[in-house]
Amino acid sequence: MILNYIKIAFRTLLKNKGYSFLNIFGLAIGITCASLIFLWVEDELSFNTNFDKQDQVYYVPTNQNYEGEWRTFYSTPGPLAQDMLDEIPGIVRATRSSLEERLFAVGDNSITRRGRYADADFLDIFSLKFIEGNRENAFRNPEAIVLTQETAEQLFGKGEKALGKVVRVSNKDNYLVTGVIEDLPNNVSFPFSWVAPFERYSDGAQWMTEYGSNFSDTFVQLAPEANFNTVDNKVRQIVQQKDEGSDTYAFLHSIKDWHLRSKFEGGEIVGGRITYVRLFTIIAFVILLIACINFMNLSTARSEKRANEVGVRKAMGSGRGRLITQFISEALILSFIATILSIVLLAMILPQFNLIIDKNLTLGLSNPLHILSLVGVAVVCGLLAGLYPAFYLSSFKPVEVLKGLKVTEGSATLIRKGLVIGQFTISIVFIIVTILVYQQIQHAKNRELGYDKDQLLSMRINRDFIPKFNVVQQELIRTGSVDNATLCNSELLNGGNNGSGFKWKGGTDTEDVLISFRNVTQSFFETTGMEIIEGRGFSNNVEADSISVLISESLAKMMGDESPIGNIISREEDAMEVVGVVKDYVYGDMFDASDPVLFMHYPAYARYMFIKTKAGVPINEALSDIEAVMKTHNPAFPFEYTFVDDAFDAKFKNEQLIGELSQIFAILAILISCLGLFGLATYTAEQRRKEIGIRKVLGASVSGIVKLLSKDFLKLVGISIVVAIPLAWYFMQDWLQDYAYRIEINWWVFAIAGIAAILIALLTVSFQAIKAAITNPAESLKTQ
Repeated sequence: MILNYIKIAFRTLLKNKGYSFLNIFGLAIGITCASLIFLWVEDELSFNTNFDKQDQVYYVPTNQNYEGEWRTFYSTPGPLAQDMLDEIPGIVRATRSSLEERLFAVGDNSITRRGRYADADFLDIFSLKFIEGNRENAFRNPEAIVLTQETAEQLFGKGEKALGKVVRVSNKDNYLVTGVIEDLPNNVSFPFSWVAPFERYSDGAQWMTEYGSNFSDTFVQLAPEANFNTVDNKVRQIVQQKDEGSDTYAFLHSIKDWHLRSKFEGGEIVGGRITYVRLFTIIAFVILLIACINFMNLSTARSEKRANEVGVRKAMGSGRGRLITQFISEALILSFIATILSIVLLAMILPQFNLIIDKNLTLGLSNPLHILSLVGVAVVCGLLAGLYPAFYLSSFKPVEVLKGLKVTEGSATLIRKGLVIGQFTISIVFIIVTILVYQQIQHAKNRELGYDKDQLLSMRINRDFIPKFNVVQQELIRTGSVDNATLCNSELLNGGNNGSGFKWKGGTDTEDVLISFRNVTQSFFETTGMEIIEGRGFSNNVEADSISVLISESLAKMMGDESPIGNIISREEDAMEVVGVVKDYVYGDMFDASDPVLFMHYPAYARYMFIKTKAGVPINEALSDIEAVMKTHNPAFPFEYTFVDDAFDAKFKNEQLIGELSQIFAILAILISCLGLFGLATYTAEQRRKEIGIRKVLGASVSGIVKLLSKDFLKLVGISIVVAIPLAWYFMQDWLQDYAYRIEINWWVFAIAGIAAILIALLTVSFQAIKAAITNPAESLKTQ
């Protein structure tokens, strides 16, 4: 019986090749799209799952109050880890950790890698798996370092033992390799290539042992039997117990939430990547639904073609149950064929998809879960697409259809129209979303930044380089490829160091305002293109300007209506005189106002050099000249740099991902919808073949016939537009609320989306309408 169902199903598919192709291709696109999203979702959900102690490991952020608002930071005081370990029952391990970038050299071979200085508990908390050495002895030597396998191979060669060998770090310190661990996968929140004892980093610095200086990451491990709420409550109290008067408190943030739930507002988790995971999961099911709608539409539309078949089968004794089974079998076979085709499409598309989402996803067909998922999708699509047509087609009365009476479609026509409206509603929503996301990104990118990011290079430097800077700066300018160079303690676009507790005369009480610090050289403002709108910049004499500061425009406004020049800013025992005001610039959150900034002429803390290349000089030529100068004065360090405009674009990574995926989904949704519309238009033209022939004999024009066949479909698209506009407005208005600096939604966005949908539908329908209209009426009217 089952073989008979399969045989009949294949005969039906081959007999109706055109409709079979539309159904299979439409479903394949839907399954392909959904599969891509599910692979992305799987990767997002897998973050940090390689660490064994999923229920016990926590990060310890801090909430700090500024201007009455709780703000969350990932930095904590140095002594916090040990105090929690000593005083809070339930915490069995705790570690400080600081992410740093260092140059490693073995002989003439040198590489730059980011890693962590941490306490010994770090190795246990993250259950690092040792290939060479062991966890217990790894940090017994204060000059120890543990390398990942990849880093060890790059330094010592593949297949070479690294244990017990010495590596030169930052061209000044020797570290002894006491362990090699397995490489971390890409899906970890805090990646690192090496780990070394924290004492080597702190080097006895007193400020690192005091509360009030937040600089390190803190991780803890709870005992399996520990009660989270009890431990978390004690963690929330400990900072204020150790630092009286502090309005800062720490709390526990589970390893399970580091990647997916890392967005904080008012000191509480409000979302993060989990928002996109949920959003794209819904989109995957929506795309599958659109593909299934096509099948239902085309199956019910061809009811007349299959009416005789149903009548004969029922007259021969087939029950309704057998007919339903037959039609569902056809849908399942078609769905499995579409799934096989989608696997081929996935193999072709996945490399390009990986470039868009910046991941390295694989089909993983050797994974039983992936195979089961594909089978599940095929079965669900087959059942979802085939159930209604099966029940509808099997309901025909044999007496009526065998007498040649026209099948009354009844509710089928209404449902079919509703499905077309649903398809195009979703497609129009995607079009609107794509436009608005693009607008929001461009709105932030094109805002007044307060600096010139073009042709600006950023390079990390070590402290030994700082005394050479003036000479390097002059040589760079003499190359003719460089306008200027400067030093700064932080990246231009990031927050850097900050603090509060500043006082000044005038203005409002602003001791709890969070102010960012910039330690810069005299040429900083000229190099970056920042504008000094009042007062002066720094002189060449660092000592003479040791107590002089420049402030950002927003900080100047806090000091009152009078000029801030000459005002004294004090913090504890330090006092600084304001000599200039810099126009506000955008850093940190590109969609919000940035914190006020205080610029100090103190390059000793510099970690970055910025270089402005000359306009008109080819970038390759400029880079070659810069590299030659750096190799002369900094030969031990590789020539590594980033472009500030690239870093700026990376700030919009999440928004660009939404925009690009929305664009892809919009195109796919429209394509699937058009396939269905094309099939329905073909069927309509066939059904009205004789009517068209008679109209042509009576003098109807081609354009009149095209208009006749198109208007019903365009009405459906018009209804879709009316439904889609409020839906899209609601969802996008809600999405935009997450951005303080955002666009207003304009009416013309909806107009463009609506016109685009009408044109697409018109082109799709017109092809079949024109084909039917130009057919010779003699062919249309002859009896078949």
